[in-house]
Order: sequence, then structure tokens, then C-alpha cells
Amino acid sequence: MDEDILKKLKKDEDGLSTYEYIANNIGNCDDIMPQLIANIINVDRNGQFAVSTARYLNAIDKDRYASEIDSLIKAAIEKDRERNYIPDLLGSIWGADYAERVDELNADDNFRRIYKRVYPVGI
Repeated sequence: MDEDILKKLKKDEDGLSTYEYIANNIGNCDDIMPQLIANIINVDRNGQFAVSTARYLNAIDKDRYASEIDSLIKAAIEKDRERNYIPDLLGSIWGADYAERVDELNADDNFRRIYKRVYPVGI
């Protein structure tokens, strides 16, 4: 059955269907989560669904899905050249007080790269 689902989701054009599948089956699709994440990264052209999925997985269980969240954030940084979606990651992933903890959070490469892109003179 997993192969049928993955085959269907390979036809996903932008990542929305894969995101919806994860959201509707969280906890029941962990065995194919690496393939689902790879599919989002592959088809999401502008980082929208990579950001949404990272935020969702972080809200569900940031420790359990840490590897997937990291991969999605890295992909979003590369894809969201217009900075339409990655700013949402700052508060969602690193907390509402991220601006007060910039020095501390700069140790995280993903945070540093996003913050530098969103606030080019901030670092």
C-alpha cells in the first residue's frame, strides 16, 4: 500500500498533496516519512510546502521529526529566493522571542542563514 501511495504522490506538482497526506496521516506514515519529505523537496518549487511541513512537524513533535525538519528548512532556504515563506520559520521553529536571542541562535546554521537573508544588515 505504501508503494501505491508514494507512486500517487510522485505526481504531486507542488507539494500540497504530499503535505496533506502527511497532515492527515501523521503517526501512521512515519515508515515512509523520508520518501514523503524527499518528494516535497523535489516538487516544491518555491519552498512554500517545505516551510509548511517543517512548521507542522515541529508543532507535532520537534524531537521525533528533527531530521525531517532540518532537511525541509535547508530546502526552503534554497528555494525561497523571494523570502515569501522562510520568515515564518523564525518564530515557528525558534520561538516568538527569536529576535531577542539572535546571538545565541546564530550557532544554528539554519537560523543564521534565514536571519541573514531576512534581515541582511542584522548580523
